Amino acid sequence: MPQLTDPDGGYRYIPSVFQYSAGVTAAEGFTIERARLREPKPLPEGFAMIEAHLGALGRPVAALCACELRSPAPFTENGFITFNRQYVAPLERWNIVQSGVNPIARTNVCPEILPPATVVVYAFSYTVLARSAPPSFVIAGSGEAPEGKGNYRDHAIRLGDCSTHGLREKARWVLEEMERRMQMMGFSWKDATGTHLYTVHDVHPFLADELAARGAMQAGLTWHFARPPVRDLEYEMDVRGVAREIVL
Repeated sequence: MPQLTDPDGGYRYIPSVFQYSAGVTAAEGFTIERARLREPKPLPEGFAMIEAHLGALGRPVAALCACELRSPAPFTENGFITFNRQYVAPLERWNIVQSGVNPIARTNVCPEILPPATVVVYAFSYTVLARSAPPSFVIAGSGEAPEGKGNYRDHAIRLGDCSTHGLREKARWVLEEMERRMQMMGFSWKDATGTHLYTVHDVHPFLADELAARGAMQAGLTWHFARPPVRDLEYEMDVRGVAREIVL
């Protein structure tokens, strides 16, 4: 079951790996809002912008519940571990990450065209007080490999297979993972306000029967021409259900 973070944070999370949680949902009396940066900022500037925005709203940094990043290119397995330690460091200073437990959901993908020169903050989500608001949630991004297994390559679905059949199986696994995480928090596709797909491969052959038919496109589908953050992964998705989104 989702665990409650700092009461001031105002959300529950699904425990996952040290660099992020599998998803978050607003606690009673709170709702989740999302802010996208018009101009993505390198991590130090991005975190400073997050802190300033939350401060202007009268919210503590503990209210930060999800981050969306963009990276220059997919990492090696070891490079990803090194980056994740750098990413977590400021969250530890904010006392959001404690004893290796990270409640913040995350998506980190790599634009194939016009990639950033360094890792940047693309968007973030946070909780605000709300006496009456529909339930809200953010599911972290997932590629076609289970997390917490030591590496991704040895556990990837249809490793190296970018045929239509191989991509279909990758997509099916990721879609089922999205559903598993939503179900853990009491949600389904009908509760989604935004569903995002990250791949550079053609998904049209199975778009109707694997995505639309299971309800994953009821609120539409945003396709980002981007790769997952680790080499050898080819397909990633995330999903959210929030009532308010802004651009900063």
